[in-house]
Amino acid sequence: MPRSLVVKVTCGAESPERCNQAFTVAASAVAAGAPVSLWLTGDATWFGVPGRAEEFHLDLATPLDQLRDAVLAGGRVTVCGQCAARRGLVEADLVDGVTIAGAASFAEEVLAPDVQALVY
Repeated sequence: MPRSLVVKVTCGAESPERCNQAFTVAASAVAAGAPVSLWLTGDATWFGVPGRAEEFHLDLATPLDQLRDAVLAGGRVTVCGQCAARRGLVEADLVDGVTIAGAASFAEEVLAPDVQALVY
């Protein structure tokens, strides 16, 4: 079994190429059969809300909602708890399958054996 990949995206539409790259890497890793966990933090938190990823556009890039859904189909998507709270979001506000968790959960994931963590 390949090692797990944890991808943390810290930016939103203000940095479209960096944001899209994080989602692309996560979805590509899922397609390659790796266990993947995608963390949405900062302004990327909004992409866990229905309709927000669908509004994102970057020329010559796979639509963000398709990448998010690919990760959800084969991995996990988590929104940072503090980031969600700052934006007034609860799990009921999120796309089905997206969860909310805190820094302790993120640290546990990235400190597990055979994990590769990437931050965008």
